Amino acid sequence: MAHRRTELLFLLCALCYAIAAIAGKSYYDILQVQRGASDDQIKRAYRKLALKYHPDKNQGNEEANKRFAEINNAYEVLSDNEKRNIYDKYGEEGLKQHAASGGGRGGGGMNIQDIFSQFFGGGQAEDEEEKVVKGDDVIVDLDASLEDLYMGGSLKVWREKNILKPAPGKRRCNCRNEVYHKQIGPGMFQQMTEQVCEQCPNVKYVREGYFVTVDIEKGMQDGQEVVFYEDGEPIIDGEAGDLRFRIRTAPHGRFRREGNDLHTTVTITLVQALVGFEKSIKHLDDHLVDISTKGITKPKEVRKLKGEGMPLHFSTKKGDLYVTFEVLFPTFLKEDQKTKIKEVLG
Repeated sequence: MAHRRTELLFLLCALCYAIAAIAGKSYYDILQVQRGASDDQIKRAYRKLALKYHPDKNQGNEEANKRFAEINNAYEVLSDNEKRNIYDKYGEEGLKQHAASGGGRGGGGMNIQDIFSQFFGGGQAEDEEEKVVKGDDVIVDLDASLEDLYMGGSLKVWREKNILKPAPGKRRCNCRNEVYHKQIGPGMFQQMTEQVCEQCPNVKYVREGYFVTVDIEKGMQDGQEVVFYEDGEPIIDGEAGDLRFRIRTAPHGRFRREGNDLHTTVTITLVQALVGFEKSIKHLDDHLVDISTKGITKPKEVRKLKGEGMPLHFSTKKGDLYVTFEVLFPTFLKEDQKTKIKEVLG
């Protein structure tokens, strides 16, 4: 009976994990690493992201602080082999059940300060990076729709790159220059250098492809980057470069973006320009913006609607919307129409 309950519990955890995977980001997505990433890859990805979103660099930025907490929570799980195995099989619910049953470290694992101090000493952010041989970064210009930049979204991008695979034979590796002294005569020595290498298992490059999910954050500006650490070009006996998606705002049919502001053009009739009108326009998230007026509207007149522009990145504020009015004049008037217009306008 107890065994049956255990099976049911794990099935429930698996179901919850599937639901959670659909509903939100996984810990691997948060750290921007592949599911099969090595411990070293996870550590390096955590270090770079934690430096970027550390509260010392983002004071008063609630969104960055939230991201920093997510990064630390993800690293706490993925850096622990036992927790990672449970998470891979049963998701977050499995971790909760594991903790409730007394598993894991008695103190509930490391807190954010403990994790961060492992890398930066006492929780203080440092900018120094380790000097390692690194492959080339791959930079991809990514056109993001104005809707995704306004509301947030994600894009799936097909990625092909070289992967290092084992190959037959051995190769020279870890080469270094060693200094020695050579006797060239009685009591005379000359300092010489010689390259010394080790023999390592051989490797080869194999081209592989897969989809990368790029998260577009609300309010991202042109030129901002979404970075996938160590997903660039690999290099033998070194660290792979980074894959960098550089955001560009794709052209839009109704709106034009300038920084945090939006611009649009609305065409009205000559009658509407003279007597006023009731009108609304559909925004990027489909909410309606009222642009009605009871006054006269001049051709090329621009009206500013405060707070109806683009959201600011990592902020609750928004830019403004500027509406330019084009007046549609009639192409032909009959004589009696001209007479009436003269009578009205005097």
